[in-house]
Amino acid sequence: MPFDFFTKPFERWEEVWFGFTLRGWAAKLTEPIHWAIYGAGSYGIWKMKPWMWPWGGVYCVQIVIAMAVFNLIAGPENGDNRGGGPIAAVISSLFFLVPTVLLFRARSLFVDE
Repeated sequence: MPFDFFTKPFERWEEVWFGFTLRGWAAKLTEPIHWAIYGAGSYGIWKMKPWMWPWGGVYCVQIVIAMAVFNLIAGPENGDNRGGGPIAAVISSLFFLVPTVLLFRARSLFVDE
């Protein structure tokens, strides 16, 4: 978040998009895009804005995919010890699949009043 943007040393700049870790300037330049997505999504869910359906679910689908991809590709063989392998990929993806399904089923809650 803003603290990271202004204080984190260059060597630690990282952003994860669809499970792939960007480092260095690629991470720093895409960080404000993450802020915009988080801000819009937070506002949309907080106010239950109609435009958040289906976009909340679509964002969650991206998280399901990202959790699988990250756990499959981030491992010691790729210089990253954070990935958990295939079992972690399945467990983490299933965990995030729950809010994904719930958001897609909640269309009637996202209405203008």
